[in-house]
Amino acid sequence: MAQAGSVYPPLEDRPIKETICLFDVDETLTPARRAASPQMLQLLSALRHKCAIGYVGGSDLIKQQEQLGTPAINVTSLFDFCFAENGLTAFRLGQPLASASFIGWLGEDKYKQMVNFCLRYISEIDCPVKRGTFIEFRNGMINISPIGRNATVQERLDFNKFDDEHQIRQKFVAALKEKFPDFGLTFSIGGQISFDVFPTGWDKTYCLQHLEHEKEISGVNYKTIHFFGDKTHKGGNDYEIYEDSRTVGHAVNSPEDTMKAVRELFAL
Repeated sequence: MAQAGSVYPPLEDRPIKETICLFDVDETLTPARRAASPQMLQLLSALRHKCAIGYVGGSDLIKQQEQLGTPAINVTSLFDFCFAENGLTAFRLGQPLASASFIGWLGEDKYKQMVNFCLRYISEIDCPVKRGTFIEFRNGMINISPIGRNATVQERLDFNKFDDEHQIRQKFVAALKEKFPDFGLTFSIGGQISFDVFPTGWDKTYCLQHLEHEKEISGVNYKTIHFFGDKTHKGGNDYEIYEDSRTVGHAVNSPEDTMKAVRELFAL
């Protein structure tokens, strides 16, 4: 892969100064839970020669490695900044940054209360199929899926259509908000089959603090932060960072749409 072997200018020497492009993962850089195309990786490599690039996703680093990296190439080598779990697990130029813990913040007792409620609720949901891994515990959040994260690609597509009609995830989120109003949690619907639960303020804007610290490391002050995402509507997991005053938001609806926007914006 050409992009893996490229030598990029230091962050402070990129031609487009004080600028970074941040990308959501699912349906922005890749089809949901599938791999990025060679064309996308080549475009990102070309963009990286012009300005800094990074991604921010709700999934853990293992899933992002599957989607954006290869068995021979670590995803952290393909981006200047890698923000897994909204930046709660973060890498800068391949090196880890400080992380934070969801369970440490919430506490075991409250966590068990919520999990028990979710499992009871899921048992009563009537959807076309149910698979496995209904609650996935991550470092900085939990991910809840009424159908189960082990669903196949086709089952995910089918559930997404079913959810559009019956609002399964929206109703689930409403029930959690009603049951646990004082837990200080945010519920963010993303992708095709699930939603994330994390402390309020730990949405994708969490990663921006890492970019703000860059001026203390390399002297680069990122005054222009382009963000590209597909779930930019209120309640979507890209909404907060898309609307944040520190970013320039670009709403896209597919990896192809992202490539078109990047080519037009940066003359690539």
